[in-house]
Amino acid sequence: MNLEFIESGQVLTIRLKGELDHHSADESRVLIDEKVNKGKFNKIVIDFRNLDFIDSSGIGFVIGRYKVIRKQNGAIEIINASKKVKKILDMSGIGKIIEIK
Repeated sequence: MNLEFIESGQVLTIRLKGELDHHSADESRVLIDEKVNKGKFNKIVIDFRNLDFIDSSGIGFVIGRYKVIRKQNGAIEIINASKKVKKILDMSGIGKIIEIK
């Protein structure tokens, strides 16, 4: 899993590349939470354009980032999910709490 961070004002965009699974979720979580916990962001945008696969650990990763940013009264959204990844997100019900564009 490769992560690219783009900071624009109070928005942190995270571009994910590869697979978001049990092997990569913990390391990615630590890196993102370090940035978010500094308190300067009020929105996280997760760009799934180059994400090939997501499993239940990946879903947990996304929900965890939702909880972290909500503690700061912030928001989160997912953009550019492939049809395959979007189907998994839809089945998980994550779209009920996180906007998927």
